[in-house]
Amino acid sequence: MEVLMPLLQEIREADAFSSPANLADIASRKRLTPAAVAGVVRLAEIWRLTSTEICSLMGDVSERTWFRMKKGQWDGALSQDTLTRISALIGIFKGLRLLFSEPLADEWVRLPNKGPLYGGRRPLDVMVNGGIPKMLQVRRHIDALRGGL
Repeated sequence: MEVLMPLLQEIREADAFSSPANLADIASRKRLTPAAVAGVVRLAEIWRLTSTEICSLMGDVSERTWFRMKKGQWDGALSQDTLTRISALIGIFKGLRLLFSEPLADEWVRLPNKGPLYGGRRPLDVMVNGGIPKMLQVRRHIDALRGGL
């Protein structure tokens, strides 16, 4: 979680001013990208994601770019779409860590789930196949569980 803290701090700072970062603005995306990349690299390790899985979750990131990101050899700016996806994933990670013990929280995305959103599939597969809409649904599901629903 320590490596994910810079991205969470960026999100908190944006919330503190009641206006989220303008992801359409290239300067904002460049500012957020290093923390987002560091966070998603660590998240991929914790969740044991394959390069195909993480690239699918990030949307428009090629495996070549992903490998450069992992090595710290990529200095581009993430797209608005990719930053939105990473934000959803970090939110899911954080919610799971607040809900469950670490081993279950870190394995949850890989476990088949009988809930109506998942239909017996793994949350990871639902998010890979459903893109941002499903990622946000999974995040809302985790947030609802945290709220006691």
